[in-house]
Amino acid sequence: MTLPNTIPITPDLVADHGLKPEEYQRILELIGRKPSFTELGIFSAMWNEHCSYKSSKKWLRTLPTTGPRVIQGPGENAGVVDIGDGDVVVFKMESHNHPSYIEPYQGAATGVGGILRDVFTMGARPVAAMNALRFGSPDHPKTRHLVAGVVAGVGGYGNSFGVPTVGGEVEFHARYDGNILVNAFAAGIARADAIFLSKAEGVGLPVVYLGAKTGRDGVGGATMASAEFDESIEEKRPTVQVGDPFTEKCLLEACLELMATGAVIAIQDMGAAGLTCSAVEMGARGDLGIELDLDKVPVRETHMSAYEMMLSESQERMLMVLRPEKEAEAEAIFKKWGLDFAIVGKTTDDLRFRVLHEGGEVADLPIKELGDEAPEYDRPWNAPAAPAPLDPSSLPGCDLAEALLALLGSPNHSSRRWVWEQYDTLIQGNSLQRPGGDAGVIRVDGHPAKALAFSVDVTPRYCQADPFEGGKQAVAECWRNLTATGAEPLAATDNLNFGNPERPEIMGQFVQAIKGIGEACRALDFPIVSGNVSLYNETNGEGILPTPAIGGVGLIDDWHRTARIGFANEGDAILLVGATQDGDAPAQWGTHLGQSALLYEIFGREDGPPPPVDLAHEKKTGDFVRGLIRSGTANTVHDCSGGGLALALAEMAMASHDGKGDIGASIDTPPGKPLAAFFSEDQGRYIVTVAMKDAEKVLAAASSAGVSAVRIGTTGGKELKLGQTRPLSIGQLRDAHESWFPHYMGQKGLADQAAE
Repeated sequence: MTLPNTIPITPDLVADHGLKPEEYQRILELIGRKPSFTELGIFSAMWNEHCSYKSSKKWLRTLPTTGPRVIQGPGENAGVVDIGDGDVVVFKMESHNHPSYIEPYQGAATGVGGILRDVFTMGARPVAAMNALRFGSPDHPKTRHLVAGVVAGVGGYGNSFGVPTVGGEVEFHARYDGNILVNAFAAGIARADAIFLSKAEGVGLPVVYLGAKTGRDGVGGATMASAEFDESIEEKRPTVQVGDPFTEKCLLEACLELMATGAVIAIQDMGAAGLTCSAVEMGARGDLGIELDLDKVPVRETHMSAYEMMLSESQERMLMVLRPEKEAEAEAIFKKWGLDFAIVGKTTDDLRFRVLHEGGEVADLPIKELGDEAPEYDRPWNAPAAPAPLDPSSLPGCDLAEALLALLGSPNHSSRRWVWEQYDTLIQGNSLQRPGGDAGVIRVDGHPAKALAFSVDVTPRYCQADPFEGGKQAVAECWRNLTATGAEPLAATDNLNFGNPERPEIMGQFVQAIKGIGEACRALDFPIVSGNVSLYNETNGEGILPTPAIGGVGLIDDWHRTARIGFANEGDAILLVGATQDGDAPAQWGTHLGQSALLYEIFGREDGPPPPVDLAHEKKTGDFVRGLIRSGTANTVHDCSGGGLALALAEMAMASHDGKGDIGASIDTPPGKPLAAFFSEDQGRYIVTVAMKDAEKVLAAASSAGVSAVRIGTTGGKELKLGQTRPLSIGQLRDAHESWFPHYMGQKGLADQAAE
């Protein structure tokens, strides 16, 4: 059924398009008449939350976005950061939350496809991908289905396209029961003098459609992504896009080949809102008008209306402003790759956005007001109340060894091998570390020793309890994970996932998290160069946990001197660097149990404030640890965060191997209470192993640098022994760690395989 442009515009139709009455009144004032049906669709696409950032712009402007290495900050398809030798890294993270809940395979797959296009639209070849996935309670009837579909979608698209998935997160919590999160990250490498932007330049130049044909899939997807879910969720399935990674691979190669010819003036991915958003953004950024003729758009379905064509989110498409003299050469490249190439419009000098269809004009709108002057709100917000302190005496006693095994086998801290083994982590041949460590690491092609590290982090329970400290901690942990490999953290991208911003308590979470993120980024010289805001993540009034995911990129000058998390040698000294120090008193290994994994996974509680983040301490400690790695002094390094010292040590033992077998560790009896020492989540801590002969020298250097460090044990044997607790074999640790996910997904764990 076609959708005629003459459909009457009623208040109900306006509301169905996600526009408030006052926003519709603003449209009437701007254009001096009632909009046509197609024009209403165009406004709904450009003025929705997903495309316009109308509730978040005010606060996003407060984030630090510049630095000595930043070449392109927010505002383009992706951020661009200098990595030396004429090369840049191009990266961004985006959400595909609502589509992935409705249709998990295609929602996740097209999320991956969209973020890859954001990167190669800039002229970069994608070299790494990550994802941050959050699902509801494992007991929820939909969760297993969603996990299976999302993981298959991420792998199905990324593997076929040919980009390694080098890291990510998977987390479960009941607050995501009705609204999962699928955040996709991609990074690419380009030459600094060959970056392509979306700003159109020149009048009367051809606007060219590139890639796959347009269909009806995804019509209204951006508007759907800017609304809450309710009981009508299944009716939204047609708004989910369908992806084809093999077409996208051809599109990548064709675009990079075309860019090398000098034919491209401006180029824009057709992502959210499809033709509408790409055309308007290109014109508005260049202070130009755009005229489109939809009769020239390649389509794969008959009788498509102008409304459907303008709002379709069919995948694997680009829009470009072309140098006219290069038209034949450009068309030949796209025909060679089996892709559509069609001149569908031109740039104009009148700042109008005109759309022609079947010989008539179906839209004539002011382009700047559509692109740059969408409504902007200063939403009212309430500062969240401070959580009550945790009373440690309220915690029941527990066996520390049993607690560690339970934590290792819990939904949120068990191995993610079941997930990442479905992804190609080694394609392109540059991966230096597989998922499971602190950060993914890849070599930079063409350089003998240069590498890049990638991490994505956030602890939503921290953000729920205290959004300001939670925002700080997300940045600090990402920075710390990059540092733990030996990388210099360069810059970050964010994916800010929150509930309904029209509720002051939710807007308060957003504001406080942004303030925390900004403070941490400034203190750590870690600017935000790209990102995405995803709001209205709630169902029937129940919002998700505030989840401001931070993705970071770090530079390694010499990958021969990077650190891994697995114990490397028998008889090394184990140091805790960044331990809590109070004057001349003995360093406390850990003190803060509020909002900890132990509290949540073992005792079923979410009490107390999150651990505070001392940013000066983070910077000083991280710089010291990075120096140990780059000097070759550190044999092993692991960030100590969720699950505390006990979980980090267990992960190091399970990842160990010196060619002869597993390496365990014997840990001294800690000062203070063992439960807090081993399971607290005090921030700014690293576990570092060094040769025994170097231990005193490193401790002295730490003291001179004003960094707290203490020796806590020695590597060796085949067991992990924490103080006075009973020892656990590495086999026991692995059985607990590796079994939960396969069992949950109906497969066999390590213990089952061994029994057979």
